[in-house]
This record gives sequence, structure tokens and C-alpha cells, in this order.
Amino acid sequence: MSSGDDDALSWDGDDDLKDPAPTARKDALPRGWRAVGKGSDDLAEPEETEDEAEPTPLGNAALVSVGVLAGIYTLYAVGWALGGFRLRDRIQSDTGAVADMMFQGAMWLGMLSPLIWFLVTMHVTRRGPLWRRFAGLAIGIVLLVPWPFVMMGAIGR
Repeated sequence: MSSGDDDALSWDGDDDLKDPAPTARKDALPRGWRAVGKGSDDLAEPEETEDEAEPTPLGNAALVSVGVLAGIYTLYAVGWALGGFRLRDRIQSDTGAVADMMFQGAMWLGMLSPLIWFLVTMHVTRRGPLWRRFAGLAIGIVLLVPWPFVMMGAIGR
């Protein structure tokens, strides 16, 4: 092969690729990635910050407590569904009016609110202290009481 054939297989600046160490920077790779190969020893490991730390696993008591609270939130969602549908039926039977779109939206949002609160609280507090998770879940239990079910009862009258 002649040197002209080698020129067809190379680009200007290919000489820099033969030794990547002089041009490599410590922040050249995305966080959490590690360089492999020649000259990669001088790249420092990224430091983990508090936000990127792995969430600590729950202990047995905390896991059972979260399960009990998840059951309460599920019962709240069922309570909102039963109370909302009974309230809708009562409005339609007493006034003859069909429940409007705003009532339907509020009813479905009421049914989903305990589930949304539980999932958001679990997601937001996954790396924080355990007391914050339980405080958020306890606040949700107080705020999300299914009032249509409480006021109308199981019978609906």
C-alpha cells in the first residue's frame, strides 16, 4: 500500500485520537460513567451528591407501616368513588338534572386524589429521612377524608 491509500482512511486531527489522555477532561463523560481504555486512569470518579445517593431500603416495620397506609389510601379511593356516585345519583333523582361536566371532573379527581397523593409522597420522599415520608402520608390521611361517603353514609339517604 502506498501512503496515498492511508490518507484516504484518515481525517485531519486523527493524531489526537491516538493518545486521548492529554485532551480528556474530568467532566468529559456524563455523571456516573467511567472511561475504559488507554489513558482512562487519570479520569476521576464522579462524586455522589446527596440528591444522587441511593435510597435506603425500608426496614420491616416501616415496610409494614407503608403497606397499612397504602391500604388506608385505597379505602379512601373506594370511599370517594362510592360517595361520589351516590351523590351524583341523589342529585339526579332529587332535581332531575344530569350531573354536569364540572361535577364529573371533581368526582373523578376526588377518586384519584388518594392514589395520587400516595404515589407523589412516596416518590418525593424516597431519598429523604423516613419521618418525612410518614409525615406526608399522615397529612394526606387527614386531608383526603372521603367526605361524600362520610356525609351520606353507606345507604345514601
